[in-house]
Amino acid sequence: MYLNFIKPICDFSCSLIAIILLLPVFIILIITLLIANKGDIFFIQKRPGKNGKVFNIIKFRTMNNKKNKEGILLPDAERLTAIGKFIRKTSLDEIPQLLNVVKLDMSLIGPRPLLTSYYHLYNSHQMRRHEVKPGITGLAQVNGRNTISWNEKFDYDVWYVDNLSLFLDIKILFKTILKVINFDGINAKNSATIEPFEGY
Repeated sequence: MYLNFIKPICDFSCSLIAIILLLPVFIILIITLLIANKGDIFFIQKRPGKNGKVFNIIKFRTMNNKKNKEGILLPDAERLTAIGKFIRKTSLDEIPQLLNVVKLDMSLIGPRPLLTSYYHLYNSHQMRRHEVKPGITGLAQVNGRNTISWNEKFDYDVWYVDNLSLFLDIKILFKTILKVINFDGINAKNSATIEPFEGY
């Protein structure tokens, strides 16, 4: 009842209201990034969602596309812009994903949508994270985010799938707010972003 009816309605209505309330923030960030990134405002990338269905995730762009002499992208830490650091630290880069929720590609709460290149690397346990829609935030995000291992992330994702409920979603939502306020768990221990998943 909750998963198939109440949760989708709450996702759509809450996201729509949030977009309206955050419209001034949207406009300010768009203008700021328009200037800082010379017109490159959004980061759009294909991600696998529920049952592996691929969709285009939308985020505010926090990194530029600078490359070395060989034409290879520079490390994430070197491409992360000054405004990008602030936007990522405050999690403002995630706001456009509300549009993904309205489009029904994502949920407010659920396992984070990862790269399509990871999909074929999952074992049967890890693949279970795709039994529900991906979320803007999730259980792994409020239990370490980018500071925990991939195995821990996947274990949290699967536990969420098995224990999904309204109470759990509300609990994750409030914990997310606290994490954002405290800038907790944004970066991995030894890099600006989490290390790539290479399979197990």
